[in-house]
Amino acid sequence: MHRLVERCRPLFQNPSFRVIFLLNVLLGLGYSFITPFFSMFGTLEVKMNPMLFGVFMTSLAIGGVFFGTVLAHYSDLRYSRRSMLILGSVAGAAGYVSFAFIRDFTPLILIGTLVLGVSSITFSQVFALAREWLGRSGIPKTETAFYMNAFRMFFALAWTVGPAVASWIMVAYSYRGLFFGAATCFLALLAVVLRFVPANTPAGAGSATSVNSSLRNVLRRFDVLAHFIGFVLVFASGTIGMMNLPLMVLKTLGGTERHVGVVYSVAPVFELPFMLYFGMLATKVDPAKIIRVGVLIAIVYYALLTLVQAPWHVYPLQILSAATVAVTSGVAITYFQNYLPHHPGTATNLYATAQRIGSTVGYLLFGTLDWRFGHRAVFVACALFTTISLGLVFVPSKPDTEG
Repeated sequence: MHRLVERCRPLFQNPSFRVIFLLNVLLGLGYSFITPFFSMFGTLEVKMNPMLFGVFMTSLAIGGVFFGTVLAHYSDLRYSRRSMLILGSVAGAAGYVSFAFIRDFTPLILIGTLVLGVSSITFSQVFALAREWLGRSGIPKTETAFYMNAFRMFFALAWTVGPAVASWIMVAYSYRGLFFGAATCFLALLAVVLRFVPANTPAGAGSATSVNSSLRNVLRRFDVLAHFIGFVLVFASGTIGMMNLPLMVLKTLGGTERHVGVVYSVAPVFELPFMLYFGMLATKVDPAKIIRVGVLIAIVYYALLTLVQAPWHVYPLQILSAATVAVTSGVAITYFQNYLPHHPGTATNLYATAQRIGSTVGYLLFGTLDWRFGHRAVFVACALFTTISLGLVFVPSKPDTEG
């Protein structure tokens, strides 16, 4: 306990870290207002069928991958983190204000793909900023994973209250109020960036080329490719589950929007201690073992969701979801970096790419699976995908001998 207190002390004493906490809370609130209710907005409010909604979300994900990759490249070569955070915050506020008024498919998909695609840079830039400030703080490099998990914990903290508040806003003010609430969070994020984030010169261009070259090379290794595909399946299952769960609560289990809000507020409460626990455990135990346990928990979670009969049955199962998220959003970065110790930048990029591709695949598959087989069968598919993933992360890794 004393060691944990000593580790946590710099988190609250360093003013820069407090700014990172605030950015994470505001960004987490913005996403928590929208993400749990997006499938309801698309299918119930805009009247998209599940297949069309899958196309809609796939387009948004592709926009996020494209703009996120391009803008991240320029943030390392030409523009500061401050500039990118300002751009992402303004785009997020503008996009969600537009969603508050528009109900036609074509302008929604254009705004979502282009404007919210630009806004997608915000999350990665917040954590890139955190890594840079952490490096200048004097914290030992061996402790980086623990502190990055702590920063991520504050993002999850926003989810403990965000969905419940969002459900109240939606009941009182409909989807228009919901999107205005998200836009307000992005405007608050913009204000914090303008006040506290300096316009530091970005890193040189030399490392970017080598990272891109290394990424192509390491994917030729069978063990790395297997782990990469495994994580794509994990993130695809998570995306499918995120889209499917609120609709199953409403349509299959006879729940209400308030039940959906409670469902998405339970997991973040447990994510916080899980992130601290797994972050500390990863300094003592091989992260690969933690990853395998996390994927196994995901299999059990999806399998049990196929059996629930009432909204309250879902509540305790969200504890399993919290454990899975804590592992795949924190320890997973260290997991990839351990397999590529000489390419830490490539390893982190590999993880982010798996997340983006997994989300895109999940958005596309969700519409097809839900339309053809129904909500319970969707979770059967998630259990199958994560079972395949478990097999892939057991593929033995080869030591990276490249210096």
